[in-house]
Amino acid sequence: MAKRKRNTASNGEPASELEASKKTKAVDTKSTTPKPTSTTSTETLQIVVGFYDGVLHGLTAQIHPPTGKQKKQSVEFADTFLLTAHTKAIRCLAVSPVSNPIPGQTQKVILASGSNDSKINLYDLSAHPPKEQDEDPLKFAAPRPIKENKRNRELGNLEHHASAVTALDFPTRGKLMSASEDSTVAVTRTRDWALIGTIKAPIAKAEGRPSGDTAAHDGTPQGVNDFAVHPSMKLMMSVSKGERKVRPWNLMTGKRAKALNYERELLQQIGEGKYTSGEGKRVAWGHVDGDDEFAVGFDRDVVVFRMAGEPKCRILSSTRTKIHQVRYISISAEGASEADADSSEHSLLAVSTEDGRIIFASTREAHLTPIEGVKNTMAPGTARTVCELGGKADGVTGRIKDFVVLQSGKTLYVVGGSSDGQIRLWAIGVEELRGALTSLAAADGGQPLGALIGTYGTENRVMCMAAYLMIPHPDGDEEQDDFEDFEGLDAEEEDDDDSSDE
Repeated sequence: MAKRKRNTASNGEPASELEASKKTKAVDTKSTTPKPTSTTSTETLQIVVGFYDGVLHGLTAQIHPPTGKQKKQSVEFADTFLLTAHTKAIRCLAVSPVSNPIPGQTQKVILASGSNDSKINLYDLSAHPPKEQDEDPLKFAAPRPIKENKRNRELGNLEHHASAVTALDFPTRGKLMSASEDSTVAVTRTRDWALIGTIKAPIAKAEGRPSGDTAAHDGTPQGVNDFAVHPSMKLMMSVSKGERKVRPWNLMTGKRAKALNYERELLQQIGEGKYTSGEGKRVAWGHVDGDDEFAVGFDRDVVVFRMAGEPKCRILSSTRTKIHQVRYISISAEGASEADADSSEHSLLAVSTEDGRIIFASTREAHLTPIEGVKNTMAPGTARTVCELGGKADGVTGRIKDFVVLQSGKTLYVVGGSSDGQIRLWAIGVEELRGALTSLAAADGGQPLGALIGTYGTENRVMCMAAYLMIPHPDGDEEQDDFEDFEGLDAEEEDDDDSSDE
């Protein structure tokens, strides 16, 4: 290993002692730190951002625990890759679950990107943080740190669609599902990247020309806006352009069930009138109070439906702002027994808005507020806001186009991407959030929880993003084995997903 340029270590130790420590795997500057735990260890997030100009940007966020007088965590960002992936805007990203651990080998994550150019690009990303290299020529070649991960590589692309790709999802590591403006949802097997099924959504009938319609003058709006797969892998919900309804699909047979139409009174309550599309833009599954539910994101509000199809609640009651992303998140306490599973795990609905906020709302029956002046024909009330991130309090004025929520031990990390090119990272204590959830008062409008711990400027327009928590390197992992053990796509897939092929 090459010698360091400096003669002393950062902690003031002699150079001879520092060079002697190089013979061991542990770095001497970390020998005085406590043993890694869920609250004191350094964690790394892999963040992937898709831009309007077709560029794909990967960066890592290394989160350090509070030290000394510093009360909050510190973040060190570093670029891992930057490439022109598509010829048009990137609309959606998805990452697969981590591959099964094999002794002596690294684990991987599959990244899929969908674009307006109708292609789906595929990448193999390492699930482990990039290793530090003292003499890396790229380390100081740019104003911002660069930590290239040699195990990241491109797999190829899929051309299963004839129009823009609008949504991507890995329900399991063995399957990739993709939706497109050609009104189809494709199911691809990741073992050999074969198309094993296509779900064809009906095209809406022409009913006037609603504002915001981008269809051709002699055509009708078409295409699947979004879809959500139930955890049982037997049911899927989809929302399409030009349709004032949500469609359930039987994934065992590929047939669609009876569509759920939005009532006129409900559309009027959420601001979808005669001259608006009234279509759902986002859809997500959740599990609250022991029952399943699904949320449909419209242009300026979100409506939660029960499993039977009846409206349960809305998210926004007074402030009208555009909705960009809708996700359910589950927060659980460490060390909870199976008997306390229901009481230790909570599901919240998170929504990102045009005015730069990420709203966490509780859709529990006990936390619903009745809407004054509205009869009980439609939504019975509004979900209670637990907390808000961003907004004027954090100096966020632009829209938050997409966000990802990751839980690591007792901390919840929220990564949000704005159209102004800023990537922001918040940290919320799980116990703090659970305490705010259980102590909700009738008049609460959201408590100021969490802290903004890091900001990264990309100087580009963010369209979508994905992220995952990186895991430590396995024992016996060596850098020279970067690509020698790769045996093709057939060797990547494990047998644990064979049941989903039925």
